[in-house]
Amino acid sequence: MKKCQKCGIEKENLKEKFGISFCDICFIFAPNGVLEINNYVKEKININNINISKEQLLKSNLKNKKLMRKKARDGKIMSRAPFGYEIKNKKLIPNSFFREVEKIYKDFLNLNISLNKLSKKYNLSINGLKKVLTNFTYIGKIKFDGEVYNGNHEILISPMLFNHVQNKIEKLGIKRI
Repeated sequence: MKKCQKCGIEKENLKEKFGISFCDICFIFAPNGVLEINNYVKEKININNINISKEQLLKSNLKNKKLMRKKARDGKIMSRAPFGYEIKNKKLIPNSFFREVEKIYKDFLNLNISLNKLSKKYNLSINGLKKVLTNFTYIGKIKFDGEVYNGNHEILISPMLFNHVQNKIEKLGIKRI
């Protein structure tokens, strides 16, 4: 067991910043500068206050997760709009360049070009391209916390095209984001 150098809590897995060990909570609030972090560590805190904060944080996170899971089950958008969509009146709708999504999928499937070249063709980063190529939103689904739910939005590509692309991604050993 190691000790957090800020609050003194003993824990097996601690995070490090500038060679200083912190528990999860203290790590979140630790500054990013070397001088500031030393002052931060010197300001000791009462471990009982930290334990209350951790308990409150866990309860809050569980409550938020339940609310988000319900939102996903109801088919509602979980975050910002993916490429090809926009949010209007809290609904996900295709935007003016939604047709690009199907072109990206078809090009990935049919052209023998690298992800790098394909991402440049559509002015996306490689990670942005990977997100487009693996996003369930385009087939009318919402993915949250490892589960896939039916969405309440218009699909941009066929499930068959999506599945063919997923098979090629797996066959090529491309890491998902």
